Amino acid sequence: MTRPLQLAVVLPTLNERGNLRALVERLGAALEGIAWEAIIVDDNSPDGTADEARTISLEDPRIRVIQRIGRRGLASAAIEGMCSTAAPCVAVMDADHQHDPALLPAMLKAVAEEGYDLAYASRFAEGASTEAWGRPDRVKASGFANSLARKVTGVTLSDPMSGYFLLRTEVLRKDAHRLSGVGFKILLDILATVDAPLKVKELPLAFAARAEGESKLDRTVVFEFLIGLYDKWLGRIIPTRFALFGTIGALGVVVHMAILASFMEMFGGTLMGTIVTPFEIGQTVAAVVAMTVNFVLNNALTYADKRLRGFTALARGWAKFALTCSVGLLANVGVAAVLVRFGMHEYPAALSGIVVGSVWNFALSSKFVWGKY
Repeated sequence: MTRPLQLAVVLPTLNERGNLRALVERLGAALEGIAWEAIIVDDNSPDGTADEARTISLEDPRIRVIQRIGRRGLASAAIEGMCSTAAPCVAVMDADHQHDPALLPAMLKAVAEEGYDLAYASRFAEGASTEAWGRPDRVKASGFANSLARKVTGVTLSDPMSGYFLLRTEVLRKDAHRLSGVGFKILLDILATVDAPLKVKELPLAFAARAEGESKLDRTVVFEFLIGLYDKWLGRIIPTRFALFGTIGALGVVVHMAILASFMEMFGGTLMGTIVTPFEIGQTVAAVVAMTVNFVLNNALTYADKRLRGFTALARGWAKFALTCSVGLLANVGVAAVLVRFGMHEYPAALSGIVVGSVWNFALSSKFVWGKY
């Protein structure tokens, strides 16, 4: 504690209580002789990870805790942790013991003494191993993700999806405001964002099995990964969150048009009076159903970091979503109906109504359904 700080190790966590104490001991052994600190960035884990980290911090002042409320995501947690340290070098690694802390001194030497901008541990470099992982399916999936990421972003590393790396903090801070923080590994985000190519050193990693707990990966990770690549491709034109919302909205359009087509086929020739036409009723029904589908998928994917859970929360969320979208729904139906009455074909008119309603839906639902007033 009397020497200048040399290294900060950022540990994004979610339900890692049982892994922390042993990992801190491993860090202490691996970094003996190095002035270091560990920053545990916890996404308000229900298992009490943040409380355990604070308990350890009382015993070891090198341990710091950031408990995040109302936001989630490994990439954004890593960014917050890296920006919170005064250390000249910062590393990011998993807290589940799959990343070997013994590599940290070599990574630090490469960046602090050998002139590299970044050092990272690769699961696919010569001399690396994934045998202890015991998940050949995940190895194959990771290999495919790496291949796709290299083609989309132009990054040439053997494992750009690695979550274990170390770099000079100033490099991170310089472009932190441009990082996506959503959808995929932070290392690839950094490499694809910086303007000047970074000088990178690759170290082989013996990727281990998780010590305790269960993997946090679920089916939404694939969607987030693809959106993350899309963000690096067109992120300067379309914001990430809107791209997610728009993707779900496009599926909602398919649902909407399918329901409208079915309704018109069944009731299009029916006379329902001069005030309300079959098209207007069909457009209303289709809009309500598509809105419900959009809510469910946006809750699971677009706002996964603020996902509503449980029947009560979902019911309340749907009610808020319906309320905030009600003006958009009226605009949707109204614009479409007016265009039809002026002679436009039903389906282009329906699409026009969808576009008008979508602008309102995104603007208010982001704030009042999944955000804060």
